[in-house]
Amino acid sequence: MAVTLPSYPSLEDQVVFINGGSSGIGAEMVRAFAGQGAKVGFWGRDRGAAESLIDTLHEVPRRPSFFACGVTDVTALQETLGECSKTLGDIGVLVNSVGNDDRHDIETVDVDYFDWMSNINLRPHVFAIQQVIPGMRRLGGGSIINLGSIAPLRKNEGAIVYTALKAAIHGMTRGMARRLGPDRIRVNTLVPGWTMTDKQRRLWLDEAGEKAMDESLCLPGRVHPEDIAAAALFLASDQSRMMTAQDLIVDGGWT
Repeated sequence: MAVTLPSYPSLEDQVVFINGGSSGIGAEMVRAFAGQGAKVGFWGRDRGAAESLIDTLHEVPRRPSFFACGVTDVTALQETLGECSKTLGDIGVLVNSVGNDDRHDIETVDVDYFDWMSNINLRPHVFAIQQVIPGMRRLGGGSIINLGSIAPLRKNEGAIVYTALKAAIHGMTRGMARRLGPDRIRVNTLVPGWTMTDKQRRLWLDEAGEKAMDESLCLPGRVHPEDIAAAALFLASDQSRMMTAQDLIVDGGWT
């Protein structure tokens, strides 16, 4: 069943930056915010996928802007955010969607692997937030949405480093919400369940996974990227203006 997205007038003409948006959940975020009439900027590793995404958006009021950037290069990321602000205006909504849920055995993890995972799943979020704070202050407020995970809630043994870094996202959200609240900058964690992206279906979904969801979800069906994007629109809009330091879980009732 397709998700029908509501219209949020407060998002029209809002500058939105998707930190990781060329595929998966991030791509659906780009699609959803563009459909609201927002000025959307995003980066991703795959320029071809990003351009293909933009080419499918025929009926949006304005085409999103893609910025080439490497996620592990903090300087490049902050320069990209600065370029987006110069091109589109001060960023009022930041969606930290970038991540990699690589499976691993904790007994084989080394320092290089740990650093690589941290540089994808935590560091970009911190420094992207740091970069957008001055602009949000000039705007008189803003919304920062960090994508978490239900992994820390489920005792996930197959991706312990990823799970630990996602747990850190939840803590960062709460600290940032307290620090930035006086500036009317809201910070929340959007927590997807197992979301049926192309990557998940290709790499991780198997018969055992299907059985686990059938047994564990309260609702029939599966969580799709559109379900996560719908929640992000709400968190970005004025309809959630008194909501901060919260976890919004969209997992079909798994946790």
